[in-house]
Amino acid sequence: MRSRKQRMLASPYYRNNQFQNLYPTTMMQANSMFSTLQRQFFGKEQRRPSKPLPSAWPGQSFHQTPPASGLRVTWLGHSTLLIEFAGITILTDPVWAKHLSPVQGIGPQRFQHAPIALEQLPAIDLVLLSHDHYDHLDKQTIRWLARGTMPFVTALGVGAHLEHWGVASSRIHELDWWEELHLAEFDLTIAAVPAQHFSGRGIKRNSTLWASWVVMSPSSRIYVGCDSGMFAGFEDIGQRYGPFDFATIEMAQYDVAWPGVHMQPEEALQAAEMLQARTMLPVHWGAYCLSLHAWDEPIERLLKAAEGSPIAILTPQLGQPVEPSQPVGLSTWWRD
Repeated sequence: MRSRKQRMLASPYYRNNQFQNLYPTTMMQANSMFSTLQRQFFGKEQRRPSKPLPSAWPGQSFHQTPPASGLRVTWLGHSTLLIEFAGITILTDPVWAKHLSPVQGIGPQRFQHAPIALEQLPAIDLVLLSHDHYDHLDKQTIRWLARGTMPFVTALGVGAHLEHWGVASSRIHELDWWEELHLAEFDLTIAAVPAQHFSGRGIKRNSTLWASWVVMSPSSRIYVGCDSGMFAGFEDIGQRYGPFDFATIEMAQYDVAWPGVHMQPEEALQAAEMLQARTMLPVHWGAYCLSLHAWDEPIERLLKAAEGSPIAILTPQLGQPVEPSQPVGLSTWWRD
C-alpha cells in the first residue's frame, strides 16, 4: 500500500507541492482588503442573534427508531449533521468547539451552543470529514470520537491530523476526487467529488485536499457538500451521480471579497439544480459568525430565490430530525 505522501504526489490535483482546484481560483478579490476592514469595524449588520436560538432535540431514545423513509437528517449547527441513511448513522464535520482557533479561548466564538452535548449523540457508525478548516475539523471533538470504533472517511491528507489526535490508522479512509470506497459492512459506496475551496490550519495552505461526498446505497443516493464557490463541477457531479434524493449545501459565510471559495445563497440553489437534487438542506450558518452579513440573511435570500423552484428547501430547527421525503413541522423559526 502506498504511503499518504505517495498518494498525494500521485494525485493529478497535487501540483507545485499543494492541491489545486479544477479551475483557477481567486481566494480574495484584489483591492478588497481595505473595504473588508471597513465593513468589519463599521458595518451595521446584526451578525449574531440577539438571544439563543430555539432547539428541538427529541432525545437520544428518538433515534433508536429508524426513519420510516430510510433517510432522516438532524442539523446540529454550522455543517455538523446526523444523517440516518440506509440503516446507519453518519456524523458530518463534527465541531463542538467554543472558539475556532489553534489556541483555546481566542478566535471566532460560537454564538449558539450545539443542541446536544457530545455525550448525547446516538451511536455513530461513520464520520465524514470534508476538509481541515477549524470550523469543519475540531481537534477536541475528534479526540472524543477517537475513543469509538467507527471508520472515518475524509479527503486525501487529512488523515494525518486524525492519527495525531488518536484515531487508529486502520479506521481512516482517505480519498482523492472521483475515488470511490465501498464499505461492505454497511453496503454503502462513498465517492469523493470536487469542490472549489482550499484547506489549511495555519499559514500554509492546500497541503491537504477538500472534498464533497456522494453516499450511495443500493436504492438511494445523497450529496453531502463541502464549502465551495460556484463552479462547473456541480454539473459534472450531477451528470455522473445524480439525481440525488437529498443534498446538503453550504450557503453562508460568503462575501463579495471571496466569491471564488464560498457561494451566495442564490448560487447554492443553482448548485442544487445542477446536482439534480430533489431536496436541499442549507448549512454553514446558525453557530458562528465568519463573515460580514447578517446572521439570518442567507436563509432569507435562499427562500426568496427558491420561490417557484422544484427543489424543496428544508428549514429544521437545530436538533430537529426531519425526513426529506416527509418534511413536516418545518417553519421560519429564525424570524421569531
